Amino acid sequence: MEAARTLEDAARFALNDAAGAARCKDLRHALRDVLAAADSPTGTLLSARNTPGDPGTSVTTEAESRRDDLSGICTAAGKRLGESLRVLEETVKLLDRGVAAAAAIKQLRYAAYDLEQRIVLALVRRGRAVQWPLCVLITESLCALPWEDVARRAIEGGAPSIQLREKDLPARELLARARRLVEIARDTPVGEAAGEMSGSEQPGVPRATVIINDRADIALAAGADGVHLGQDDLPLADARRLASGVPGFLIGVSTANTDQARRAIDDGADYVGLGPMFPSSTKPKEHLAGIAYLREFIQLCAQRAGDAVPAPLTPHLAISGITPRNVGELVAAGCRGVAVSSCVCSAPDPAGVCRELLAAMAQPRNV
Repeated sequence: MEAARTLEDAARFALNDAAGAARCKDLRHALRDVLAAADSPTGTLLSARNTPGDPGTSVTTEAESRRDDLSGICTAAGKRLGESLRVLEETVKLLDRGVAAAAAIKQLRYAAYDLEQRIVLALVRRGRAVQWPLCVLITESLCALPWEDVARRAIEGGAPSIQLREKDLPARELLARARRLVEIARDTPVGEAAGEMSGSEQPGVPRATVIINDRADIALAAGADGVHLGQDDLPLADARRLASGVPGFLIGVSTANTDQARRAIDDGADYVGLGPMFPSSTKPKEHLAGIAYLREFIQLCAQRAGDAVPAPLTPHLAISGITPRNVGELVAAGCRGVAVSSCVCSAPDPAGVCRELLAAMAQPRNV
């Protein structure tokens, strides 16, 4: 039950995974009820507790005292949960009412395996893929080359995230394009890892994350990694409910001021879009939030972090009018990630532009 509670709280507080937390809670309650029904006379199990005389309390290992991150904590809890349930499943058979209890615990053990997979993979995925230095937005009408080639070359140029932004395609066509982009990202290793081999020949090589603009339903149906929502799109909480069965599904939210950013962070956004930074011919805006908003966002993160040093920045992507010529201004102000479109899509060498942007993003920052 302690192991299940560890997984439950990770699902609840770290992942905002209400369904996963509820399943952990249901498992704990079901196990309590099974053991209570098998315990005859009532209280036998509790009265058998003997912590002072238990030789296992002094048996420890070095690995027991080390956890690298929350996914490591949950991996340990998941293994402990499955192993404990197996021991209970076997030993409860010795009780008078043990046959039915053993069958019930067996089903709980299978449920525990699924919960471990759901929560640990979600934590691992979230930990590795949120703060991208570069996200390339693919819109076919902006592409100088076929859009598939632009996406592939952007990934080969090092772009760790690709977003499909097609505002006018019918749903069926958008879904087909999203699925094609997922295939391209799966088969194209990122950056220098690409080499001369296909992605399928290189296990363990990093792959680009695929985000779909606006449409959570399309993103989920296509098997994409997440969705990016505007202020007028589906509310984040509703998108999260739609994706409740997909651990690690990422949701980003566009913001133009600190009130919107604060709300997005409080609602559990995996990353926040910041903009518009510079004038853009792709998506003109009457008002530019500009670098001043980037600085306000960084200050907001510092305030929310309290005494933490260094103050962690919520994953973010500055957007609008960003090119290799002006990206240095954002980097100097503390920006950790940018989203670009036309400067890559319209270039004859998309990979080269991505390398320029990534090189700029690697420069020292003020914060």
